[in-house]
Order: sequence, then structure tokens, then C-alpha cells
Amino acid sequence: MKKTLCGLAIMTAFVSAGAFAHQEGDFIVRAGIASVIPNDSSDKILDSQAELEVNSNTQLGLTLGYMITDNISFEVLAATPFSHDISTPLVNGDIGETKHLPPTFMLEYYFGQSDSKIRPYVGAGINYTTFFDEKISGAGAAAGLSDLSLDDSWGLAVNAGVDYMINDDWFVNASVWYADIDSTATYKFKGAEKSTEVHIDPVIVMISGGYKF
Repeated sequence: MKKTLCGLAIMTAFVSAGAFAHQEGDFIVRAGIASVIPNDSSDKILDSQAELEVNSNTQLGLTLGYMITDNISFEVLAATPFSHDISTPLVNGDIGETKHLPPTFMLEYYFGQSDSKIRPYVGAGINYTTFFDEKISGAGAAAGLSDLSLDDSWGLAVNAGVDYMINDDWFVNASVWYADIDSTATYKFKGAEKSTEVHIDPVIVMISGGYKF
């Protein structure tokens, strides 16, 4: 009897372990906190040695993935709009602000077996960033700036992360992303139109909870 119970316990453990996995055909949803941390640089502005600078911002991050095989998935990163202040050492204070959405489309490879409770992964894909609500703020307007606009951007993206299964359906996740985001900022300085190439190139750090079905 004891041997029978022991055998059933072992079988149950194996069945449960298999249920933990991300497997072919699964949909994977994650939601959590995403921080965009720019590695910003730009061309020199207004005949000076100064550059434009973009601050960090944190919003709700969302991902939706589909397991094409037990080890390969297609995933989309989305978020609520990120809002960034824009500054330059030429002016004391922020000169403007913008919002953006960075939908990112990735193919990812999950390491380990399909019955693993811990699934690290890496991925690569394409980022599209659209900017909106660009405007010059008080300090920028006082310095003679106006009419800010930022071009949308296409660029490569890479990421790495790990899922840890809590039970058959729920898991926690930590991931880091890098996106190549380049834009042209156009604006007016005392009525004269100017343009500046801006490289935002952020690292995105995300901590989330997830559900698979």
C-alpha cells in the first residue's frame, strides 16, 4: 500500500510539473510595471555644444505572446503612453514634453524543457514608436522655442527575461528590453525653423505577473 501511495505521489508530481510549462499553442499574457530609461543623445543644438535630454518614465506594461512551439513564441509589447520631459543644459528647467507609445514585435526562444518551472528566454524583433502631444513648456517658450514635433521611429529591439511558474496558470516575470529609437525633432527658435536628430535608445525594465491559457 505504501509503495502504491508513493508511486501515485511521484506520478502526480510529474504530471503537475508538466502542467507548469509554456507549451505549443499557449497564449501568454503579462501585466506589470515598465520603466523606460533613455540612453539619450542628440546632435548639438542652436550652434552650441549642448544636446537635448529625455528623462525616464514608468507606466503599465503589457505583453501578449503565443507559443508557436514549446520553445519559440511570438510576442507583442504594449503599454499605457509614456510621458517624457525634454531638457537641455542651455536652459534652466524643462523646455518641452512628449508622449509616446512603443509597440514592439518579437520572436523569442525559451530555454529548457516544456515541463520546466523556470523558463528563461531571449528575443529579437522590431520596435515602432509613435510620438504625440509634443509641446514646448514654459522654460522653452521663455527661451524663444515653439512648435515642437517628433518623427515616428522604426528600429531593432532585443530582450531577455525569465518566467517563474507559481501554479498551472499563473507566473511572475522579470525582463529587460533594448530598443533602437531615433527621431528628428523639428521646432522653431525665435521664428526660425530648426531640426535636431535625437537618439533615445532606451532600456526598458519590466516586472510583471502573468497568466497562460
